[in-house]
Amino acid sequence: MSPGSHGASSSQRSVETLVAKLRRRQVVGSRETALETVLVLRQVVSKARFSNITQLVTLIRSVGKRLVEAQPKGAPIFECAPSLHAISLPYLEEYNTASKGTAAASTKPVYSISTFVLQGQPRKHTIGAQKSEATITLKEDDPDDPDSFARALKPVFMEAIQDVLDELETVYDNISKNAKDHIHSDEIILTIGNSKTVESFLKGAGHYRNFTVIVAETGPSYGGHEMAQSLSSAGISTFLVPDSSIYAIMSRVNKVIIGAHAILANGGMFAITGSLLAATAARVHSTPVVVCAGQFKLTPLWNLYHDYGALDFADPSSVLGFEEGSLVDKVDVLNPYYDYVGPELVDVFITNDGDHPPSSVYRLIKEAYDDEDYEL
Repeated sequence: MSPGSHGASSSQRSVETLVAKLRRRQVVGSRETALETVLVLRQVVSKARFSNITQLVTLIRSVGKRLVEAQPKGAPIFECAPSLHAISLPYLEEYNTASKGTAAASTKPVYSISTFVLQGQPRKHTIGAQKSEATITLKEDDPDDPDSFARALKPVFMEAIQDVLDELETVYDNISKNAKDHIHSDEIILTIGNSKTVESFLKGAGHYRNFTVIVAETGPSYGGHEMAQSLSSAGISTFLVPDSSIYAIMSRVNKVIIGAHAILANGGMFAITGSLLAATAARVHSTPVVVCAGQFKLTPLWNLYHDYGALDFADPSSVLGFEEGSLVDKVDVLNPYYDYVGPELVDVFITNDGDHPPSSVYRLIKEAYDDEDYEL
């Protein structure tokens, strides 16, 4: 077996390992899935052999499709696809301009996988300048040295991948650094579930403000128990309440702060089950709804289901046990993982790139994705 084929087989195994983890739900959560995806793609790109851009584009798209198909209900579409776009072939526009001459600057790049930039505007890399300064020769399909093209471009892609990894590692800190500007003293905050982003946001504000947090326990997963314990341990006044109390206490709540699983192009989002209940109750009482989420959760996709459709469903036995006997045969039990929360129920998204109203999400996505990138 040649070294190249060994590298390809090892990277293929890493892809299939992640696919298996996604199918078995051994990797749960947007950030964890994004990190796993980026690490796998780093290995794929580092081991890849290609002599032109088309081959590399095809390779990355094939990996993306494999991961997206790992769960038929579509969760990886929202978890993996943003990560794929975040690192897939940045600087291609510069490459096309530099390699094809000045005439190419006025035309659309041939290979238009866009960069999804977590920290805002992309850090520009001019391949042409690198070529003159570092004597890098970008020649596609070189018959004398087929691997020369890959050797020249791989360092650029590795740096882009590392940028995304660094941003994913610091996303909590970047979102929470301005928390004190959004939470004021003596406010009563309602949250739901166990969002690490929201937890970091509330703890960040806790260093400067004294406020109270009401945590809905979020059955049947009861992730709210862990959230309440963590906030209480950090010295934040915390109360744990059942989900059925959300509407009753909403009149006393100053602000609802929740996390998101995926932010869609229309400004709506998928969030932990119970978020729709909290957001609807907040709208009735004119209570602001604030969503804390990393910008990597933005996706160009729209809601694929009806307004109350769930993205995926969990085991119904956690809601109604099989020991209930004849009752099990008479009812259909739905246990959705996520609620779809429409843009009209959200006041602001707080991301690691600033604050954005739902109406501006589509603009952010247009800046980050090319139209050709909507489908892998």
